[in-house]
Amino acid sequence: MADEETLISSSQTKNRSFARCASHSHDELQGFRTWLKWLCVDQSTHWTACLSWFVFFALAIVVPAVSHFVLTCGADCDSFHSRPYDAVAQLSLSGIAALSFICLSTFVRKYGLRRFLFFDKLRDESETVRNGYTQQFNRSLKILFVFVLPCLAAESAYKIWWYTSGGTRIPFLGNAVVSNTVACVLELCSWFYRSMVFFLVCVLFRLLCYLQILRMQDFALVFQVNSDVETVLREHLRIRRHLRIISHRYRAFILCALFFITASQLSSLLMTTRPNADVNLYHSGELAVCSVSLVAGLLILLRSAARITHKAQAVTCLASKWHVCATIDSFDTTETETPVTRMVEERMFTATCSDGSFDLDDVGDEEDELDNSKFVPMYTHSTISFQKRQALVTYFENNRAGITVYGFMLDRSSLHTIFGLELSLVLWLLGKTIGIS
Repeated sequence: MADEETLISSSQTKNRSFARCASHSHDELQGFRTWLKWLCVDQSTHWTACLSWFVFFALAIVVPAVSHFVLTCGADCDSFHSRPYDAVAQLSLSGIAALSFICLSTFVRKYGLRRFLFFDKLRDESETVRNGYTQQFNRSLKILFVFVLPCLAAESAYKIWWYTSGGTRIPFLGNAVVSNTVACVLELCSWFYRSMVFFLVCVLFRLLCYLQILRMQDFALVFQVNSDVETVLREHLRIRRHLRIISHRYRAFILCALFFITASQLSSLLMTTRPNADVNLYHSGELAVCSVSLVAGLLILLRSAARITHKAQAVTCLASKWHVCATIDSFDTTETETPVTRMVEERMFTATCSDGSFDLDDVGDEEDELDNSKFVPMYTHSTISFQKRQALVTYFENNRAGITVYGFMLDRSSLHTIFGLELSLVLWLLGKTIGIS
């Protein structure tokens, strides 16, 4: 009895926690908010907002400008230390960092961190969705560093080589070694900051899409219980509303990032394919690292959007299969002339397919609740009329959900087209810089 009261009290406390719309300093976002403060992108107070904008102007604008116009070696520079493509690399990374920082600041200031990450909506979700989303949220920082650290390592190797081998001889601190060390550290901090802000917005978008995938998988279970059409329709409308909210919040960022990164790749390609262009690893290695970083972030956005769109559109297939199974079941129960032996065999075949015992080892993790080849149990759907089921399937066919950008659906076909374009530009650029073809 005491254990049951403890469990009920814990559940009520968790529901009250998820029911909050406003954040406080000791909620479940405390660790994430602390990390944002260390990254200097937290704008929860006026002081942190001023500090955030100051760090942004210093590391995203001032340091790259000083590096390009002041610290670059002059006319007496040797062929290995000249940086003819530094302007394109700095402008590309600073531009995408500015876009990401402005969007992130707008999201947090307008919606609040808790509301922006949909933590206030988790009170209406099941325990499975809550636990899965919380685990993915805790893994987001690891995923962020998986993308940032390799690019930072490559940039660090290039900068350290450039400064230690005599790339600049401007002792602005009175000592060449100290000056080079400070300049190298500032440039690496600038690169890390700009890359981190860009990938942070991309990973947060991936996190929001993952929440909707969890909700879709949980939504698929309504077809396996005694649910009426109205319940299914209400739940689908709620999912569509959340997808529309995510699309409206991120559509400007996705569109601007797509055009900006494509323009950056085209400009880099035009500069490296000029007749008098001197392209090698020393001159354009930094440009190659910048291009790979931008395209990797763009692919995170597009893949996340295409994945949730695919899951949302798989609901139509699931509803159609549910409708067919229920229709077959209703005809089997009403046909009195059907032999009993045949009905028993069909029931056994259907039950076997429902359990998924056929070809289960061959499928592996490729099938889930939304997209699978299993029969839907139909013994619970005999009370729903054919007209209601048909109306629900027609609704799904004519109201496909997903991530949209100003009405354009980001599905797998659009992902393949954009991926082919961006990959062609990157491979061409890498072929001109480090010999990859």
